[in-house]
Amino acid sequence: MNHELTVRTRTTPAGPVIELAGALDHHSAPDVRAVLPHLALSPGQQLVIDLDRLTFCDSTGITVLIAARNHALAAGASVVLTAVPDDVIRTFRLVGLERVFSIQPTSQAAAAAWTRPGPPSE
Repeated sequence: MNHELTVRTRTTPAGPVIELAGALDHHSAPDVRAVLPHLALSPGQQLVIDLDRLTFCDSTGITVLIAARNHALAAGASVVLTAVPDDVIRTFRLVGLERVFSIQPTSQAAAAAWTRPGPPSE
């Protein structure tokens, strides 16, 4: 199995987007973890993790997705997974993670579903 993973990030008005292409496993998970502390996340934003080009995800990969969720929540942001492959969705359902993650079909759908936070109430 090819353990190559490409990690790209970009910024949108809703927040950062991480695009993963390839295998997310115990060999490549540190690459994703290394990106997390450098993401500029503000309260009310959303972190989008685009899995459209993900070819494989093992339990270590799922742990990294949970770490990304925790990172977003610590910043007061939310996390959305997009284009989740069928095999990953099946795993999520088996362990109950479909209730933990918000899932959208595309990054564009995630951006459209995001609502800009209003001013803080006094």
